[in-house]
Amino acid sequence: MNTWLTVPENSDFSIHNIPFGIASVEEGKTFVASILGDHVIDCKALFLLGYLHGQGLNENLLSGPYLNPFISLGKIETSAIRKQIISIFTDKDHPLATHATHRSQVLRHVQEVSLHMPVQVPNYSDFYSSIDHATNVGKMFRDPANALLPNWKHMPVAYHGRASSITVSGTPFHRPKGQIKPPDAELPQFSATRLLDFELEVAFITGRATQMGAQVSTEQAEDYIFGLVLFNDWSARDIQTWEYVPLGPFLAKNFNSTISPWVVTLDALEPFRTAGPIQDPPVLPYLAFSGNHHFDIQLEVYIQPSQGETNLICKSNYKFLYWNLVQQLAHHTVNGCNICVGDMYASGTISGASPDSFGSMLELTWRGANPIKLKDGTERKFIQDGDTVILRGFGTKDNIRVGFGEASSCVLPAL
Repeated sequence: MNTWLTVPENSDFSIHNIPFGIASVEEGKTFVASILGDHVIDCKALFLLGYLHGQGLNENLLSGPYLNPFISLGKIETSAIRKQIISIFTDKDHPLATHATHRSQVLRHVQEVSLHMPVQVPNYSDFYSSIDHATNVGKMFRDPANALLPNWKHMPVAYHGRASSITVSGTPFHRPKGQIKPPDAELPQFSATRLLDFELEVAFITGRATQMGAQVSTEQAEDYIFGLVLFNDWSARDIQTWEYVPLGPFLAKNFNSTISPWVVTLDALEPFRTAGPIQDPPVLPYLAFSGNHHFDIQLEVYIQPSQGETNLICKSNYKFLYWNLVQQLAHHTVNGCNICVGDMYASGTISGASPDSFGSMLELTWRGANPIKLKDGTERKFIQDGDTVILRGFGTKDNIRVGFGEASSCVLPAL
């Protein structure tokens, strides 16, 4: 497909993508948006000009401040709207292509708009679905010969996180505080975390709700998933070490998580489907699935020191997950747990088998034993104040590129 709008080469936001988000211009009201190249598309303006049609579609659904009402139209309707947008921008004879006034109402350069949290998140769960990450952590903190806990290959392990502290890319945060217990200390102390870490993850967002007691099967799961975002599950490792026994992380995780602003639909990711790893031992019947539900999405992590250059420190891939997204949702609901529109389900840290594909500083530096040297000559064992961590992700195949943009956040000193 070719578009009449100029799109930079290797843009994450090609005509094959057309993700959805929430944007505003200056101090104006928010609106449902998409993006093509460097141009943000005002979907509300498209509708008011008569270029978008859909059952149930109206001005209020396209006025923000969140995508939840728009997503609630259902995947058939939202997919049809996405196809209409693609059709508009691939038809060189479309009225929008030749009507300068209409173009000025619909299109804004990305630098002219503010991007906001794309969804209101009712609930957030974080999985632990990378076998390489789980193995690395098990080697560090338990028995290297038996790194995985007995249940790990039998179900997608997860915990429920804090939805209120999920923030959109570009939102800074202060270094968190909590109880830590240094190895040489007899008693815990209250301190800002000394071991701040990122976690490279991808999260899916549900677009349909269920009633309590209902179960979503692996066959049905993708009908409930609207799209995906990049997800940085920031972690305070020293707080986590002291608090996680016996119930799991609390203050170590709930202070902030960073997501990318554009929700990339499953339709756009269709070209990147791939087979996942062989699961051995065989899973229980409710976790069995057919078809390919892994996606070949290349993932990268950068550290940018204050006033410094960006440093690529990690390359991983979404396809490395042991447990895929349909298994995650099926397991989440198998006990009758109800889900909501806008719920967010993070993958857990995505690590590969090679050291340069580890998805956290904990693994990349092996608990600080092997510091990373940056371009400016400084070293990092964990994330320092003033550092900006940037996650990027994209799929490429047969001259098709679909990307997520970035999820970035700067660490400010503790208050």
